[in-house]
Amino acid sequence: MSPRTPRHRRSRKALALGLPLAVTAAGALTYGLFGAGTQPKASAATASVPAWATATADGFASVDALGQKGTYGGRGGQIVTVKTLADLEKYATASEPYIIVVAAAITMDPVGKEIKVQSNKTIIGSGTSGQIVGGGFFLGQGVHNVIIRNLTIRDAYQGEWNDKEHDYDGIQMDGAHHVWIDHNDIRHMADGLIDSRKDTTYLTVSWNKLSQENKAFGIGWTDNVTADLTLHHNWIRETEQRNPSTDNVAHAHLYNNFLEDVAGTDIKSSYGNYSRGKTNMLLENSYFQGMNNPVIRDSTATLVQRGNLFSGTSGRNESGGTGASWDPKSYYGYTLDKAADVPALLKSGAGPRSSLGTSANSTKAATTLTVAQDGSGQYRTVQAAVDAVPANNPSRVVIAVKPGTYRETVKVPANKPHVTVQGTGGSRKDTVIVYNNAAGTKKPDGSGTYGTGGSATVAVEADDFQARNLSIANDFDEGAHQDIAQQAVALRTSADKVFLDGVIVSGDQDTLLLDTAAKEKLGRVYMTNSYVVGNVDFIFGRATAVIDRSVITLKKRWDGTSAGFVTAPSTAANRKGILITDSTVNGGVSDRSFYLGRPWHAGGDASLDPQTTVRNTTLSAAIKSTPWTDMSGFSWKDDRFAEYKNTGAGAGAASGDRPQLTDAQAAQQEVADWLGDWTPAAS
Repeated sequence: MSPRTPRHRRSRKALALGLPLAVTAAGALTYGLFGAGTQPKASAATASVPAWATATADGFASVDALGQKGTYGGRGGQIVTVKTLADLEKYATASEPYIIVVAAAITMDPVGKEIKVQSNKTIIGSGTSGQIVGGGFFLGQGVHNVIIRNLTIRDAYQGEWNDKEHDYDGIQMDGAHHVWIDHNDIRHMADGLIDSRKDTTYLTVSWNKLSQENKAFGIGWTDNVTADLTLHHNWIRETEQRNPSTDNVAHAHLYNNFLEDVAGTDIKSSYGNYSRGKTNMLLENSYFQGMNNPVIRDSTATLVQRGNLFSGTSGRNESGGTGASWDPKSYYGYTLDKAADVPALLKSGAGPRSSLGTSANSTKAATTLTVAQDGSGQYRTVQAAVDAVPANNPSRVVIAVKPGTYRETVKVPANKPHVTVQGTGGSRKDTVIVYNNAAGTKKPDGSGTYGTGGSATVAVEADDFQARNLSIANDFDEGAHQDIAQQAVALRTSADKVFLDGVIVSGDQDTLLLDTAAKEKLGRVYMTNSYVVGNVDFIFGRATAVIDRSVITLKKRWDGTSAGFVTAPSTAANRKGILITDSTVNGGVSDRSFYLGRPWHAGGDASLDPQTTVRNTTLSAAIKSTPWTDMSGFSWKDDRFAEYKNTGAGAGAASGDRPQLTDAQAAQQEVADWLGDWTPAAS
């Protein structure tokens, strides 16, 4: 590329990643490149952990709040398999994190027993064999970060339909937070199937079957209006009331649920979704079949309906209220299924899955190759380890690189997918891959110069590549080589599904080239928990790329001056470009000296439609008040450049020179919109 020419902190879906517990617990980055704390070692064993053991919640359970960063349960803790009540209770009530696999039908003794689950637990059924019979679980005040998945919880029923004596619930929560209840079959209990009480919040209930019960799901038992919860893709059938009943909930988001009253049975619904007290409920794209009073609200409550379908229903079907409108996408990302598709979708997809909680769902254990300069590993260079990966390898190969500075270039060719290059030191600064080629550097064989792409220290051409816990740098000395082209790439990617986690990518001009294998091909990159350092067009290319929760550090030029451009996208038409979100842009440069970006029409290609969106990001005073500029005769105003809710001294109000997304536009420019059907996960 030519150098001259709020109350809640949102947790995005792409953050709902399967990262090791130690990495997640480390929390947000300490801004400032060398002020970052050390990063815990990520062992090669992480790569062989089943996907269900690293799953994270969506909805309100994914939101960072109350000192908890989303909901990931016992991830990172020991995986234990239990078949007895004694073992289940032992691990569920322990203080340390566990992933507890229930591999048998466990009968509660006495009947109605509710195990008092402690924080940081995943309790998951093994396929369809995990069952809790005659009792359930209790999550008390302050218990948090709990996942209950893939279980059948059943048969505490004591013969009294409207049972006032036996408080035997499937799952009861009193004052808990950050809980995910997913893919369970809960039925035929004595009181209720699920109770969310006493300010329980940051709760997501998804893909469950709730049935054969008087009271399906009660929410509330509080005068406070503080709780936030998400209910989606649940099949609620043959239940009379509390489907759910939602009392005094600040934000209740219900979508894509299927409420069914089957004709000709003894169980008759008295009502469906109920917004009570001062609840503010948003009800979207759900399907109601045969329900009496399918949607009701108190006069004090708010209930907004969008896109719901009703078949054979009768009685009250209400909406309205005076509560403030709110958008779930200001808290988390989600995608609605069509309401008409919901019955078939849930009949096939709700409840326990044979693929969860079993070794069958585990990926093949990763092959691990070790690299160490001192000869203590299998290879002395990273490239030698890459060369040892078999062509067209079908499963993950982890290249574990011991601390040190590796002065070499590395290329991962297109026929070697599923490669992870991972530093094993305590910090991402401990393992450094560095070289100093530039675009104008002559090749040793005399065949010309490297060019911009060829100058990369690390070049990734293989899909499903991951890098973590290391630094990649280009230390080309611009001052000493003013006679040649200055572009000097540290990392070049030209592949799809590239996941960069906990890395430092540093250089000067053209540091990070995010490309695709061809103009017509998709190339997605997700970078998180990382740093990018540079000055001129130092994040550039035609990839569909997300830089999330990271630090972009602006660097002075070789002569001590401050001037540069953060991004130079060359996005193909009808594709997403570069998205920078929930990050920080800073650095020791002069105020108002850097642009956020300019449009790179590579080769003068007028068909390109470059895009950069910078949103929810802290901008230092280094950013110009008119943050976009033209390039090589192409006006930035003809392409796609925008901001949304940025903060800091470098942020500014909307103007003709500083376009801002509307809320509606921003809802279509989320991490999930960029990544599509790919959810990056550590492997």
